[in-house]
Amino acid sequence: MSKPKLKAKAKGKSAPKTADNLGKSIMESAQQIWLAGLGAFAKAQEEGTKLFDTLVREGVSLEQKTRKLALGKADEVRGAVETGVNQVKERTQETWDKLEKVFEDRVSRALGKLGVPGRKELNEIAERVEALSREIRKLNPKPARSAVKPAVAPKTKRQPKAKPAAAAAE
Repeated sequence: MSKPKLKAKAKGKSAPKTADNLGKSIMESAQQIWLAGLGAFAKAQEEGTKLFDTLVREGVSLEQKTRKLALGKADEVRGAVETGVNQVKERTQETWDKLEKVFEDRVSRALGKLGVPGRKELNEIAERVEALSREIRKLNPKPARSAVKPAVAPKTKRQPKAKPAAAAAE
């Protein structure tokens, strides 16, 4: 450690001059670094605002494209779902109609086995009854109504009804 002291003593007169130069140089460098930092900050701020505005515009554009795509897909999905629902409704109606037909056939067979007449038989019977009614009207025309009204029996006071023997015994 003694050697560095010797060297410093040997340079005694020139050391303050270089130290001042070195201090000024460091101060100037620090000042330049500070100014460069401020310039970078200002540039970043300016460019940041421009970049921010550009990003906002791109975001709006992307959002519009995404919305259009999403709405298009939603319409496709809605159409597919409606088609599926309509197909299910049709199948359900077909199945219901088949079930109804099977039920009617089974009920008709059961009623036939029990001897209950069906619709066709009832219609035939109704036609026969109507034909017979026409024949009866032809053979026996309606009697003419008389203009005289039937006599009304005079009202009498009601007598209390006799109680049955069993009720009287109680």
